[in-house]
Amino acid sequence: MKKNIVAGLDLGTTKVCAVIAEQLDDEHFEILGSDSSPSEGLHKGLVANISKTADGIKEAVSKASNKAGVSISSVNVGVAGEHITSMRHRNYVTISREDKEITKEDLNRLEADVRTIRIPSDREILHIIFEEFSIDYQGGIENPIGMSGSRLEATNHIVLASSAAIQNIKKSVERAGLHVNEYVLQPIASSTSVLDDSEKDLGVALIDIGGGTTDIAVFQNKSIKHTKVIGVAGNQVTNDIRESLGIVSDEAEKLKKEYGYAIETAIIKDEDILIRGVGARGNTKIPISLLTQIISLRMRELFILVDNEIRSAGFKNKIKAGIVLTGGGSLLRGCTELAEDVFGLPARIGVPQEMGGKLPTEIESPEFATVMGLLRGVPGSKTKDYQKYIKVRGDKRKNKVSVFFKKVQQFFDEI
Repeated sequence: MKKNIVAGLDLGTTKVCAVIAEQLDDEHFEILGSDSSPSEGLHKGLVANISKTADGIKEAVSKASNKAGVSISSVNVGVAGEHITSMRHRNYVTISREDKEITKEDLNRLEADVRTIRIPSDREILHIIFEEFSIDYQGGIENPIGMSGSRLEATNHIVLASSAAIQNIKKSVERAGLHVNEYVLQPIASSTSVLDDSEKDLGVALIDIGGGTTDIAVFQNKSIKHTKVIGVAGNQVTNDIRESLGIVSDEAEKLKKEYGYAIETAIIKDEDILIRGVGARGNTKIPISLLTQIISLRMRELFILVDNEIRSAGFKNKIKAGIVLTGGGSLLRGCTELAEDVFGLPARIGVPQEMGGKLPTEIESPEFATVMGLLRGVPGSKTKDYQKYIKVRGDKRKNKVSVFFKKVQQFFDEI
């Protein structure tokens, strides 16, 4: 019998994706089932129709549940949209206990203090993620638990979201008969799925190109430094093709996927492709290079917007590991070449990494980066990163009194 079942739900502008897995330990998951359904109730990451969104959720979860052979009641849900903003905040607490040892409770105090800061009335704190700590003004500390000091200071990455947007997601999920276990910013979810620890340490920018939004996350020194959601993405590329060629959206999307390139230099063979006419207009032919010019203009604009965002945030010179592209929009041929041309940095495509076992073939794609990352929740928020450390440290402590009280606690837990 499956024991610890977790599920991720990616509410995209073009499709809803669901993944169900059994969590084996903190880092390892066995994928039990996954599937998707068309998304008709969202626009640029925001719920525009609760009923249609709920229907999409029901369909995706039902298909994934049938494949997994288990039913679920709660999900980790991805959050995106231009309403997302982030900020950095520093705060501190004093350690007054006699031994001056820093514990999880001190981190909880830091987080509680952050939640008292003044934010706009229509916003709420989505995540509080510790970037780094300093103890008695000694900085650069990744994990302060177990260390000693009188003053514990933290640099926090705070993500804010529209309260109305979160409520609409909640209503949609609940109307689908489910409960939201945790809300997770989509670029953070994607980062846990496709980035290596070495990239996060050296400095990397993750660009997740979806249908309605493009999500950005910048990491350095193993910590998240900047997040941003931009309302330009794959659907704008499709719309440009539709308007330029005078065709319907479905045909434009098909041309983009089958023949499109993000940059002309990536074209292998510039041959003519058939454009089906609408109404009285007959069929025509255009070269792939013309289609690519239409696509490249919008994709270059998108990458310039991202580059400007990273520059204005002060991180362009700190991205030593380069650019990682993921999401369905990154599947355009020549996307990495265009990224390298615009950013002047090496680029690669990010696909979900193995999570303790071989991933099913159907989800070994950038399109599933977010939903795979949702299985893990939010690393670093609400002191999650320290739970395993606390357990290991507790097991190894040689203080006999602590061991005694731990056994007493376990005795009562088992009653």
